[in-house]
Amino acid sequence: MNNLGDKRKSYEKGEMSRENLSTHPMAQFDLWYRDAEKMGIDEPNAMTIATATATGQPSARIVLLKGFDTDGFAFYTNYTSRKGQDLTENPQAALVFFWKEMERQVRVEGNVEKLPQDVSLSYFHSRPRGSQISAWASPQSQEIKEHYLADKRKETESRFSDQEIIPIPHFWGGFIVKPAVIEFWQGKANRYHDRFRYQLSDNNSWSIKRVAP
Repeated sequence: MNNLGDKRKSYEKGEMSRENLSTHPMAQFDLWYRDAEKMGIDEPNAMTIATATATGQPSARIVLLKGFDTDGFAFYTNYTSRKGQDLTENPQAALVFFWKEMERQVRVEGNVEKLPQDVSLSYFHSRPRGSQISAWASPQSQEIKEHYLADKRKETESRFSDQEIIPIPHFWGGFIVKPAVIEFWQGKANRYHDRFRYQLSDNNSWSIKRVAP
């Protein structure tokens, strides 16, 4: 085993206090996301999403957040992909955002629902044409032969060559992760990191607790 025990970093770029937190976690997320944009972090909307099958077999990958509001976090995918199938069988997910330049992390846990078709359609048509072609051409997560994608892309480009507007694939669209728990982490020196957890109660109000790092 490669020993990485001496790989350490002192976190000293910020701190959090209870009195400075927003009462709603999505408002707090918005503040931190805007900070990440202002700092010029490359793709601050990159997030890890963890899903699991109905029997509990987990998998995780990085996707791009495409929208957020008080309802939750939206992203788009092929519904027949591994994550799409997982979320159909077991509509729960966890998200992680890590902005190392600010020494900040956000964790999210919640239930998942498909976005309305009109929302998915609007986003699909906002994408570059090449991305729309790729959505049709790629059987995401399925095993393919060496030149399958290049051939399929040419076939798909030809199929829609005389159409200004490409229809949305029936197997493609959006999901929204509706948070029940959102946790904010700010790195600090000597591993005395700040962690605050927002938890949704049965009456749809949020409690805020400091938790040990």
